[in-house]
Order: sequence, then C-alpha cells, then structure tokens
Amino acid sequence: METVFESERILFVKPTLDLVPDYLEMVNDIERVARFIGDRREPYTEEEEIAYMKEKIDGGATMYSMIEKATGKFIGNAEFFNRVYKEAEWGIVLTASMQDKGFGKESLLRMIDYGFNDLGLERIYLAVYADNARAYHVYEKCGFKEYDRNDVDVFMEILKNKQH
Repeated sequence: METVFESERILFVKPTLDLVPDYLEMVNDIERVARFIGDRREPYTEEEEIAYMKEKIDGGATMYSMIEKATGKFIGNAEFFNRVYKEAEWGIVLTASMQDKGFGKESLLRMIDYGFNDLGLERIYLAVYADNARAYHVYEKCGFKEYDRNDVDVFMEILKNKQH
C-alpha cells in the first residue's frame, strides 16, 4: 500500500483492490455504518465494490483508505469529492469496529490540513444527517460552521482563512 500522508495514529493510503474485503465489511454493515452514508439498504456484492473502487482509482479520486499504524487494521475511507476550483466536499466512513476511538476527529483534522496546505483548497464543506448528533459535534469541534439545513441534512463548511 502506498502511503500518501499520515497523522499520529493513521496512515492515509491510496485505495487498493486488496482492501475490497474490508470495504465490503464496512459498507454492508447497514445499522452501524451504511445508514449514515446513503439510502441503500441492500448489501453490495464483491463485483459492485470492485467496480466502484476501480472507478475511484482509475479516475484519480482524492480518496484515502485509513490504516491504523499500531495494528495495520483498516479504519475506513475519507475523500474530497466534488472538487471544483478551490473547494471540495469531504466525506468519511469508518468501519464499525474502529468507531468511538477518535479516528474520525483525527482524520478530519489531518484532512483539513492536507486539503488547505497540499491541495490548495480554500473551502471544505460537508453534509451530515440531521439525526447524526455525534458526527455533527465532531465537525463543530474541528471548526466547521453550519450554513444551511433541511429536514434530512445539515450543511457545514470551514474556510481556510477562518480556521480556529
């Protein structure tokens, strides 16, 4: 696996088809993971996940798989997508066994730094389900400010020149 950058406990590596079993375990955990990343409630097949990851890899997506340094265990994926000019949307998904260990906050802070200082972004935004209070709180602690909401989503952003 090719490490692109790292934080205190996380290696951020390029996605690889070798991790497809880990990706499938993560996205097919409907109750603890998938319900926070989309509307789909049926498991993905191995073929679907391979096709999805090939598209990301071949398209040069700004996606990173996260590996715990101490154990080599898969943590999840984080991505800057919808990159236009100097802004991008950020998304993350953590496998259930690695949740509640501070990896979400650590990865977000490192990705903010990477986005602003290495990718030249000036604005990073995200959408979080309105009923996902835990994630909302983490985003707030990391400097994101709410700028809009509807019945389903809360929209948040952080600007390069407005960081804490």
